[in-house]
Amino acid sequence: MNNGSDKSLESWIWDAACSIRGAKDAPKFKDYILPLIFTKRLCAVFDDELNRIAKAVGSRAKAFKLVKHDKKLVRFYLPLQPANPDAAVWSVIRKLADKIGEQLTTHLRALADENALLKGIIDRVDFNATTHGVRDIDDNRLSNLIERISEKRLGLGDVEADIIGRSYEYLIRKFAEGGGQSAGEFYTPGEVGEIMARIMDPEPGMACYDPTCGSAGLLIKCELALEEKMALRTRNNFAPLKLYGQESTPTTWAMANMNMIIHDMEGQIEIGDTFRPPKFRQGNRLQTFDRAVANPMWNQTEFTEKDYDADELDRFPKGAGFPGNKADWGWVQHILASLKPQGRAAVVLDTGAASRGSGNANTNKEKDVRRWFVEQDLIEGVIYLPENLFYNTTAPGIILFLNKARAKERQGKLFLLNATTECTKGDPKNYIPEDVIRRIADTFKAWCEVEKYSRIVSRDEIAKNDFNISPSRYIHTCAADEYRPIAEIVDELDALEGEARETDKALKTILGRLRA
Repeated sequence: MNNGSDKSLESWIWDAACSIRGAKDAPKFKDYILPLIFTKRLCAVFDDELNRIAKAVGSRAKAFKLVKHDKKLVRFYLPLQPANPDAAVWSVIRKLADKIGEQLTTHLRALADENALLKGIIDRVDFNATTHGVRDIDDNRLSNLIERISEKRLGLGDVEADIIGRSYEYLIRKFAEGGGQSAGEFYTPGEVGEIMARIMDPEPGMACYDPTCGSAGLLIKCELALEEKMALRTRNNFAPLKLYGQESTPTTWAMANMNMIIHDMEGQIEIGDTFRPPKFRQGNRLQTFDRAVANPMWNQTEFTEKDYDADELDRFPKGAGFPGNKADWGWVQHILASLKPQGRAAVVLDTGAASRGSGNANTNKEKDVRRWFVEQDLIEGVIYLPENLFYNTTAPGIILFLNKARAKERQGKLFLLNATTECTKGDPKNYIPEDVIRRIADTFKAWCEVEKYSRIVSRDEIAKNDFNISPSRYIHTCAADEYRPIAEIVDELDALEGEARETDKALKTILGRLRA
C-alpha cells in the first residue's frame, strides 16, 4: 500500500484519533490512542520480519513456529497468530467483535509479558476500565478506532522510521494543543527542541540526558540533528547517541518509551522524580553526560531549603547557595552537576529566571545563584523566545546554554539573542518556521552579532546590570522594547512582594522581642 506523503500520514493518524469523539475530545483519550497506533506499527514490523524469515524457510506458517521457538530472531515477539498464517498479525485485533476492551487489554498485556522492553509501557492501560459503572471508552467507539487505525499499513516497506516517528510526534503535539495546563508536562514545541539540538551539535556516540524528559522529544531531536549532520558528511555508518531520560509521571514515561521505539531509537528512560531522587548514578555520585537538554516545569515551589540541604550528590554547591522558593535554578544546578568536564547543556526556563532579583537593593537568593553561574563562566548564552509557543502558558521562555569547557576566546562573555519577533502567528499557538530555526541556531553557533538581534556581552556589563542575563535587557528590537517585558516586571513584583513579606515577618519578630 502506498501511504503517500508524511502529511497524509499525519492527517490519517489525527483522523484516527478523532474517530472516538472528534478533535475536541481526542486529547482526553491519548492514553488509549497512542498505545494502539504503537501496536499497529509493532504488528506491521513483525509481519515484515516474518515475511523475511518465510522467504528463507518456505512459508509464514514455518516462520511463526521458528520465531516462537527462537524469539531473538525478531526485535519484538508478538504472541498474535491469525488462524490463517498468511493474514496480517494486526487482523487478530481488527477482528475482535465481542468484549473488545477486555480482549484488547489481554492481548497487550500478553505482548508485554513476552517483551521486557515493553513492560509497563504497552500494558498499563485497561481498555475495559469503567468510571461509576460506565465504560471510559465503550466497545463501539473502540471498534471504530481500531477500524480507522487499520486503514494504513505501517510496515518497514510502507513508511520509514523517521516518517512514522514524525507523524507520532505530530499526534503528541495535537494532543498538547488540546491538553490545557497539563500539556507542557509532556511536550516541548518541536521548533524549540530543534533549536536546542542544533546548538548542542552532538557527535556520534555521545551520551545525551534529559532529567525531565516528558515524551522524549528533546532527546529524539538531538539524535535527528546528529543524523542530519552525518548525512551532510555522507557518513552512513556512525554510532548513535546514547539517550538517557527520567520522567516522573507514569503515563508520560510510557509515552516517552513508545515515542523512542517508534522512531527506531534506543534509550534508557527511568521513572521517578529526578529531584528526589535522580536515577542515573555512579556509586554515590551523579552519572555524567556529554550533552543535556531539558524543559523542567517552570517556577516550581514545592522544594524547600531542607530539600537542597539534604542532597548527598553535590548538586548544589555551597558557594552558589540555594535558589529560594522557585526551583528553576535548582534544576540548572542539577543539570550542571550531570555534565562531564567538557559537557554542554540547553535548558528552557521561564523568562523571570534570567532577571528576578536584579536591580533590587535587597539580597535575592535566585540572583545569587545566577551571579555564581556568571562568575564561574558557565553560561555560554541565552536566547529569548517568542511568546505563545508553549502549550501550558502564553508567556515567552528563554533557552539557557551551559558550557563547562568554554573556548578561550569566548571566556568572560555571554552570547545573547533576542528572538521575540521570530515567529509566525498560529492557532492556537505561534510557531517558528524552519528557516528561522536555522537562522537562530546558526547565529548562536557562530557568535555572530546582528543589530537588534544578537550581542556578545561581557561579564563586566552583566555585573553592572546586577546579573540580569535577559537578552531583552541588552538587545532592543525596536523603540518600544526600551520598556521591559511585562512578564519580567510581574516576576520582579512577585519577588519584591516576597521580600517585603520576609521583611515584615522579621520586623514583627524584633518588635515582639522588644515588647517582651
